[in-house]
Amino acid sequence: MAPELAFEDFTAGRVFDLGTTVVDRDEMLAFARRFDPQPFHVDEEAGKASIFGALAASGWFTASLWMRAYADGVLARATSLGSPGGDEIAWPAPVFAGDALRASMEVLEARRSRSRPGLGLVRLRGRLHRGDLEVYRASFTGMFGTRD
Repeated sequence: MAPELAFEDFTAGRVFDLGTTVVDRDEMLAFARRFDPQPFHVDEEAGKASIFGALAASGWFTASLWMRAYADGVLARATSLGSPGGDEIAWPAPVFAGDALRASMEVLEARRSRSRPGLGLVRLRGRLHRGDLEVYRASFTGMFGTRD
């Protein structure tokens, strides 16, 4: 079965709604213990005493929540060929257990590769919001196969 989304579908200005995920406390803690064991990510009291005022998710955990939404909502049905990287990642507000985060992805620009026929380069911006508050933002390039 052919993928539903190809390079031609990633037009500048298009926004993909990637759904909502609720932050699971056990997953948040397990991630922090393994990959980012700063006290305010792994200890309830340290979180309360921190600038966050509560146990806060690691920014990298927050990024992984967005990545999962992107993988499920776009990559699983696209001609994705990976990514050479990005130039922005930000966590402008903390994330806490139980937060409902709405994920989206915006196409900033798209161009065909000059050196590789059949490949399109797409500049993307991913975001997570808790209500109207942005809690995660990243800009990167995705590579997608063309239909022709």
